[in-house]
Amino acid sequence: MTDVIKYDFCTMHIYDNYMIVVINEGVTVTPEHNNVLLNVVDTYYKNNPFVYITHRVNSYAVDPAIYKETSKIENLAGFCVVSADYKAKRNAEIEKLFLNKPFEIFDTIEEAKTWSNELLVD
Repeated sequence: MTDVIKYDFCTMHIYDNYMIVVINEGVTVTPEHNNVLLNVVDTYYKNNPFVYITHRVNSYAVDPAIYKETSKIENLAGFCVVSADYKAKRNAEIEKLFLNKPFEIFDTIEEAKTWSNELLVD
């Protein structure tokens, strides 16, 4: 499965075991955005484990409170950030403290996909 869903704040690429999300430039991701994520999860991953991959190609802010809600998604197996930007990686290190799921940071999408597939096999 590879569907592409565009919202006013992001673009989601849906695959069988993971989604790759690119948040738009200048957005502040808040807990309210979780409603969109929950709808996508219910539609595409109903009771199937998946990994959320955020590809940070744009500059945007994340309200760490979002991770409290994201942690409640039962079939979310893991979360990872892909970025070559030092600042984005440091921010992700802080965000990691707020999510109660496996959380990794990678330089490339391929590394994130490999980790996702390994995580779901274990």
